[in-house]
Amino acid sequence: MILPIYIYGQPVLRKVAEDITPDYPNLKELIQNMHETMDRADGVGLAGPQVGLPIRVVTINLDVLSDEYPEFKDFRHTYINAHILETEGEEVSMEEGCLSLPGIHESVKRADRIHVQYCDENFEPHDEWVEGYLARVMQHEFDHLEGHMFIDHISPLRRQMSKGKLNAMLKGKARCSYKVKPVK
Repeated sequence: MILPIYIYGQPVLRKVAEDITPDYPNLKELIQNMHETMDRADGVGLAGPQVGLPIRVVTINLDVLSDEYPEFKDFRHTYINAHILETEGEEVSMEEGCLSLPGIHESVKRADRIHVQYCDENFEPHDEWVEGYLARVMQHEFDHLEGHMFIDHISPLRRQMSKGKLNAMLKGKARCSYKVKPVK
């Protein structure tokens, strides 16, 4: 089932998400719906708060990039109760966009290497270091779990330049090709 994606201005996007337990209601169905929603919206990642749930669940699908990044062939994962423990390495700048901020793309600096802990779909724990593009995507998505968005990482001047689009979103006038839950 395609879920509506919550747009900038929705309070859930600014809340710190909660860890969940394996008995979270309909978790397998939720994960499937999040993957389907992300795919339909042409996203590479989707976090619980982006579908209105203040829970630490993230889906990532990098298979769509496998022509450019062969190492991501069949890469489709779910991260539950994910936390970034530390970052290291040089900060790399790259353009980012977000399903909750349609039409806004900005260059964001992120660490090239991160230490993460999470559980997979079967609640098996993982503790690992991640590098490169996956580290960037994880940082972007895991930011949502902390109530942050990528525009929080850009300069005040760049944020000011996006103010018209942000204000339109606050008025429920987001333009995108997928189902959204605008601010009322």
